[in-house]
Amino acid sequence: MIERYSRPRMKKIWSDRSKFEKWLKVEKAACEVWAELGVIPNEDIKKIRKATFKLSKIAEILTVTHHDVTAFLGAVSESLGPESRFIHMGLTSSDIMDTALSLQLKEAAKLLSDGILELISVLEEKAIVYKDTMMMGRTHGVHAEPTTFGLKLALWSQEMKRNLHRLHEAQQIIAVGKISGVVGTYATVPPVIEEKACCRLKLAPAPVSSQILQRDRHAQFVTTLAIIASSLEKFATEIRSLQRTEVLEAEEPFSAGQTGSSAMPHKRNPELCERVCGLARLVRGNSVTSMENIALWHERDISHSSAERIILPDSCLALDYMLSIFTSVMRGLQVYPENMKRNVELTQKLVFSQRVLLALVDKGLKRQQAYELVQRNAMKAWKERRNFQQLLKSDVDVMAKLSEKELSDIFDYSYFLRNVDTVFKRLGLESDKRKKTAGVSKKRGLHK
Repeated sequence: MIERYSRPRMKKIWSDRSKFEKWLKVEKAACEVWAELGVIPNEDIKKIRKATFKLSKIAEILTVTHHDVTAFLGAVSESLGPESRFIHMGLTSSDIMDTALSLQLKEAAKLLSDGILELISVLEEKAIVYKDTMMMGRTHGVHAEPTTFGLKLALWSQEMKRNLHRLHEAQQIIAVGKISGVVGTYATVPPVIEEKACCRLKLAPAPVSSQILQRDRHAQFVTTLAIIASSLEKFATEIRSLQRTEVLEAEEPFSAGQTGSSAMPHKRNPELCERVCGLARLVRGNSVTSMENIALWHERDISHSSAERIILPDSCLALDYMLSIFTSVMRGLQVYPENMKRNVELTQKLVFSQRVLLALVDKGLKRQQAYELVQRNAMKAWKERRNFQQLLKSDVDVMAKLSEKELSDIFDYSYFLRNVDTVFKRLGLESDKRKKTAGVSKKRGLHK
């Protein structure tokens, strides 16, 4: 099902043809080094370079051998003559499978990196557009103090930059080859074959291996994808929450003719963001399997193999798809500054409670005493739906410490945003080039 939704380039990497082409690439690289050593005659290596295979032949032989590598070798041999004896010389199946798998994962990581970079670009552009668009900051789902929508998006862009760094590290860990023969002793294939063949393949040779590359490498790769998927789920969950009818501060794109419900024509559901959240669960589940694949019997078994044929392509395909749809959500995101303004004012200025508290402490009150003064008015504002500033103005104990002007000056929304510019400059999000790229004038939120 995941493959059905995947973008063509990622789908191609995990196709059978791509896999077998990489197997053949590894076989040919090893043969090239054998030829350099004088083991394979010049006329034979020329023919081996032209070796190919037919998928239909592999499938046919597989019905007899029940072993995909021997089926592959049989199909390749049919494209050659006597020189076919040099194919797979001194090697074991995992030399080919694991090294080729590293090539697939390296390619997949490059595509995922491109997807992350695209999302970062969109997030940064939107962050600049909405840098000064005030909205309610929430903790525990409850109104706290104002922030800006741009600051929220800047936070996401930085998280994706960390994810890009994680992916680069995981790609480096997995970009290794192994051509060391049965149980990794190089008994039938000298280390120079591995070194030079991996160099041709643009992989690092594993410093030491058993019969396989060690699966902590693959586990790091998949767990990295799981972290990235979890970040996307975090962002998508926020949009889902902001799209709730009673909040409606942001909304994923909804095109003309689109339907949200078979029964209720009015529905506009955050179904793309919900899809991202669902797929994140899948990738996280795959990460657990990847860690369980680390522990194998002795120099190898193949308990990891069947699981990897699912979790590696599926995790790459799923994350590629998640990046694609979430980037499109962010690019077409509907933002409602007026609703953000309405929600900021919903609690009738209770958001200034900390400022009043600090002002009273500044006037010499003990913190606990000041807290009690502010809280009793705040709770009254909550219960009676009354204006917090007016309640404070009527409280003789509060006004004994603050003048009317001092109290009025406290209730200034710009106070909460006074350091937003500093944060954006710290992140390098204020260049003229980026503003021009955004192509949208700044939207401002509430002021005094």
